Amino acid sequence: MRVWSHTLSGRLCRVSSSFSENMAKEDNQSLYNENNENNHVRILRDHMNPTRTSAPSCIVFPPDASHFNFKPDIIQLLPSFHDLDFKNPYLHLREFEEVCNTYNDSNCRMNTIRLKLFPFSLKDKAKTWLQNMRPGSIRAWDEMQQQFLKNFFPSHRTNSFKRQIITFTQKPGETFYQC
Repeated sequence: MRVWSHTLSGRLCRVSSSFSENMAKEDNQSLYNENNENNHVRILRDHMNPTRTSAPSCIVFPPDASHFNFKPDIIQLLPSFHDLDFKNPYLHLREFEEVCNTYNDSNCRMNTIRLKLFPFSLKDKAKTWLQNMRPGSIRAWDEMQQQFLKNFFPSHRTNSFKRQIITFTQKPGETFYQC
């Protein structure tokens, strides 16, 4: 078999047969390791469809989380939060905690139960927000509440409510109770 190669100047030249045989041996040896076990050879098609890897969670569960007895029926009872402008995140947290309080598990603390179930109550943009948080940033239920409210009840919304309270006026002929 004739083997051709490029020289440093870019010209094609014929390579000697002994050189090509040595190259063929090296190519065959590169497929095997020292113990003559076959290494996994990946073809181009394998690289076009890479394996799925999952990102680490933003929630670091307490040690008692491994003893959590998960019951799938509880997910259907959880309220859903979609990050809609008219949806109140405080109300969502209250409803979520009410459902969680009905679930008793002697192996886990209530904060662990809430951390485990909270991702199931988020949908759409809210779920994307949780998935995009820095891995390992949430270690307790209080931290989760704080981050959730900071994101979904921003300071500009609080300031607009303060402005409404400050600029409150009683209209002529209106009793204080009617205001």
